[in-house]
Amino acid sequence: MVALAGAAVQAATITDVCTADYVVASLPANGSILGLTIDPSSVTAAPILNYSTGISFIDICDVNFAYSHDGRDDQVLLNYWMPAPADFHNRYSSTGGEGWNITSLNSSLPGGVEYGAVTGTTDGGFGGFNVTSNEAWLLANGNVNWETIYMFGYQGIYELGVLGKQLTRNFYNMSDETRLYSYYQGCSEGGREGWSQAQRYGDELDGVLVGAPGMRFSFQQIQHLWSPFAEYELGYYPPYCELEQIVNLTQAGCDGLDGKVDGVVARTDLCKLHFNLSTTIGQPYSCAAAAEIPNFMPALPAQNGTITAEGVAVAEKILNGARDDQGRRIYMSYQPTAPFQDAVTAYNETTGEYGPFLVLQSAQWVELGLNLLLNDSALANFDGVTGNTFRNWIATGWQRYQDSLETTWPDLTPFQESGAKVLHYHGESDPQVPPASSVRYYESVRSIMHPSKSYNDSVDALNDFYRFFLIPGAAHCGANPLQPNAPYPQMLFPTLIDWVENGIEPHTLNGTVTSTGEQQQICPWPLRPFWINNGSTLDCQYDQKSLDTWKYDLDAFRMPIF
Repeated sequence: MVALAGAAVQAATITDVCTADYVVASLPANGSILGLTIDPSSVTAAPILNYSTGISFIDICDVNFAYSHDGRDDQVLLNYWMPAPADFHNRYSSTGGEGWNITSLNSSLPGGVEYGAVTGTTDGGFGGFNVTSNEAWLLANGNVNWETIYMFGYQGIYELGVLGKQLTRNFYNMSDETRLYSYYQGCSEGGREGWSQAQRYGDELDGVLVGAPGMRFSFQQIQHLWSPFAEYELGYYPPYCELEQIVNLTQAGCDGLDGKVDGVVARTDLCKLHFNLSTTIGQPYSCAAAAEIPNFMPALPAQNGTITAEGVAVAEKILNGARDDQGRRIYMSYQPTAPFQDAVTAYNETTGEYGPFLVLQSAQWVELGLNLLLNDSALANFDGVTGNTFRNWIATGWQRYQDSLETTWPDLTPFQESGAKVLHYHGESDPQVPPASSVRYYESVRSIMHPSKSYNDSVDALNDFYRFFLIPGAAHCGANPLQPNAPYPQMLFPTLIDWVENGIEPHTLNGTVTSTGEQQQICPWPLRPFWINNGSTLDCQYDQKSLDTWKYDLDAFRMPIF
């Protein structure tokens, strides 16, 4: 079977359509998409029956095929999950990756197919779905593989969508008059990739869901190194448990500042204004031994002690953000209550002392992305490094990759004029991507697109197509185990679908409390949450003094940073 009429497709089962022959017949014709050639012999199709999405059980066709760029000796692998015809709801969704990965493998695909969307991912042409972009970053020492950078930066996700939408139309025999809604969803690096699509290809999308985007790629990689550098400069490497207890005590000290004592710090801005870290000095800490998490955290023994003035100084220097040698700000940092993940230290069993530990990805970025060394080397220590070095590292990466990885273009007019919507969210206690970086981009878009409007009027105008939410207590791209009473939005994609397809505006987000299942509302930026009536009623209020804490003058650079 290689073709089915429209009515027949809708009545077909997954086994009727999930064959290599049927998929080959559904592929976009070679030549129909300029510069791309599909290899029909690479097609595979395998049914996944009664798959549990966590919401329902559905049948899926797992489709894989490869394409190449005309004039290049390359191969790009694509993977699409296609709902059974009866479960398809005229939707397509691309997904993104994490870290240096353009893909999250198939972990992100269920979040689309459960809502009737064909959902796809790409390997970017890097050599397989388990191959990260950094493995194909250079052609030789000093020679950047720009095709890899462009594919990782924006082109790979774009081609995934263009091919995926045409495949979807053909697979389900959609008429030209039938609308296919096109979406993107991703978090972290996937969030950056989402903005790359909205900023470059606005008319290709109907809705974009972006979380915690690492959108200033060069800034973000170096940001991970500031915490261990603070320890190096101060000459103190605290047991991680000491920093963890500082976070716990900060959380306890700031809990009630949002009007409700519930184990949730919904107002980290008030925490910055009112909580003094020095009050934690002398408090005891105790942690069990922890196993190694490769490239992320070393194995740690059981730890006991009391918080020191030196440990608090490290925490304060980290939260104060990266500075150059003249004290000028290089970048923003994390909010109080975010775990100090970047500041984890390594334990030396021989000496019984703690020492430096560098997150591998960022340590490799210095040697690979900046120094352009083609090997597995990574920054080993901070000998000879100063605050000015940090500024120069960022400036080098920013200038080199500005047109490919720095996805902060603030004029979204083509996206807006196409009628598309973007839902942007960020955990307020994110320990990996500072939530203030998302605030800065939102405010950049607002001021660039509506320079003559008052603040409130410009927010109203932006809300027509762009909504931004800080998620109280949330970590990076998910709920926070340190604040289990915080609400986390579980229905972000259907919220976006309702906005795009039904005009239902997300004035607030519905969040589910991890510990109890209770439903709470989450306020939209720039409104901030505060509980009134003895903590029984949530009030989304405007608080200028608090909002000002989210604004940073990155005066170490003369160029504008959106």
